[in-house]
Amino acid sequence: MPSKPAPIKKAAKKEPAKKEEEKAPEPAPAPEPAPAEAAPAVEAPAEGEAAPAEEAPAAPAAEEPQPPIPPPADEPTSVPLDLFVEDKNDTSVSIIWSQPEIVGPSGLDGYTIEICKDGTDDWRAANADLQKSCRYVIKNQATGDRLKIRVVAVNAGGRSPAAALPEAVLVKEVADRPKVRLPRFLRQRYVANVGDKINLTIPFTGKPKPVVSWTKNGEALDTKRVNIRSADRDSILFIRQAERDDSGVYEMCVKVEDFEDKASLTLQIVELPGPPASVKIVDTWGFNVALEWTPPTDSGNTEIKGYTIQKADKKTGDWFTVLEHYHRLNATISDLIMGNTYTFRVFSENKCGLSENAAVTKGEAKILKTGIEYRPPDYKERDFTEAPKFTTALNDRATTIGYSTKLLCSVRGLPKPKVIWMKNQMIIGDDPKYRQICVQGICSLEIRKPGNFDGGVYTCKAKNDHGEAVVSCKLEVKQPAIADADKK
Repeated sequence: MPSKPAPIKKAAKKEPAKKEEEKAPEPAPAPEPAPAEAAPAVEAPAEGEAAPAEEAPAAPAAEEPQPPIPPPADEPTSVPLDLFVEDKNDTSVSIIWSQPEIVGPSGLDGYTIEICKDGTDDWRAANADLQKSCRYVIKNQATGDRLKIRVVAVNAGGRSPAAALPEAVLVKEVADRPKVRLPRFLRQRYVANVGDKINLTIPFTGKPKPVVSWTKNGEALDTKRVNIRSADRDSILFIRQAERDDSGVYEMCVKVEDFEDKASLTLQIVELPGPPASVKIVDTWGFNVALEWTPPTDSGNTEIKGYTIQKADKKTGDWFTVLEHYHRLNATISDLIMGNTYTFRVFSENKCGLSENAAVTKGEAKILKTGIEYRPPDYKERDFTEAPKFTTALNDRATTIGYSTKLLCSVRGLPKPKVIWMKNQMIIGDDPKYRQICVQGICSLEIRKPGNFDGGVYTCKAKNDHGEAVVSCKLEVKQPAIADADKK
C-alpha cells in the first residue's frame, strides 16, 4: 500500500515542473512541435514491442537538460493618465498628469513633453531633460498660438504610448470677471473706537490679476492716514490709530480689462460723548423737583442712547444716581427729604459709555417745610469724655518660629486715645517687623515670622487728655516640632 502513492506524489511534482518548462519557452514555440512529431515516428515500426521500446527512450528524455530561461525583456510603461491643463497665461501653459498604471520591472526614468502647433505634425520636445514630476510648465510661447500637447513616459524599454490632450490649447490668459467678496460683517456699518487699530481684509477674484483701487467718499485716500496693501487675491485696508476723521464710506474697485466690480463699506469711528449743553431746575414743589436739559453738542460721532441723572445733598456733598438710561430731555425727581437742599447733574451716554463730565445745575433746590413748625426739645448737654479703658485685655499666646501671630485688645475713651505698643517696656515704634492697626477701638499687633528673640512681655498703652490705661501679655516662641524630631 505505501509503495503505490509514492510514484503518484512524484508524478504530481513533475507535472507542474513540466508545465513551467512548457510555459517558459513560450517566446520560441517553433522547436516544440519537432520532438512531438518524432515520438510517433518511433512508435510506428514495432507495434508488438512498442511497450519496452518506449520505456527505454522515455527515461533519458525526462533527464535531458532544459535550455536556460532568458531574462524578461525590457518593456515600456503604459500610457500616462489624466492629462489636463492646470493653468495658462499669455506666454505659458501649465499641464498636469498622473503616473502610468503599469510601470514594469524597468521602472520609470521620466517624461517627455512634446508640443506641436495646431494644423501641423511638427512635434518637438518642450523639455531638454526628462521631467521627473507629473507637472510641467511650457514656457516662452507666443500669445494666440494653438498647441497640441502630449506626454510620453520613458524607461529602459523605450517610449510609452503618448497621452495627448483631446483639443489644441489656446495660449492666452483666461479672463475671469473680477468679483469683490465682501465679508458679511462688513456689509453693515463697521464701528470702532477712537485709537483702535483698523485692519480689514477684503478678498476678491479675477483673472488676470485685477487692478485694485480705493476711494473714500468718492475722493482719493489720504495715504498718510490709510494704508492699502493689495495681493493677488485680497486687499487690506489698514489704519494704525483710528480718528474720527477716518469715518466715511470706503469704496473698493477691482478691474480686469473692460470688466470691473465695486464694493463699499461704511467705517464709523466713535468716542465718548460730551456732557449736555445745559441743565436747569424748572420747578420745585412738595418733595419734587423738575429738571430740563439740552442734548450735548458732541455726540461722540454716534447716537445718544440716554442720560444718567444724579443728586447731591448740600450737607454731605455725596452724589447718588436717581435715573439711568433715561431717554427724555426732562425729568421729575421725587422722594426728596424735607429741609434738605439739593444740586443735580446729568451725564450723556452713547454706545461707548457715559460722558467724562456732567452738566451741573447752577441753582439749588430747597425742599421747604410746609405747614409744620418744628421745635426741638431742650436737652442738657452731657459730657461724654472719659479716660481710656480697655474693654478686652491681651491674652498670653504661644507661637512657633516662622509663623506670624497677632495680639488683640479693645479700648474706649473720648477723645480718641493714642495707642502705643511696647515690648519688654521698650516702644516698638515703626519697626517693619511689626504691623500695628487700630480701627474703631480694636487694636492689633501682628508679629511677622517671629524668631527666638521675639518672645517676651508685650504691652499696649492707651492715653488721652483724661488719663491712660495699660494692658500686657506674655508671648512664648517655640521651636518647630520637626526640628525636635531631627535632634532625636
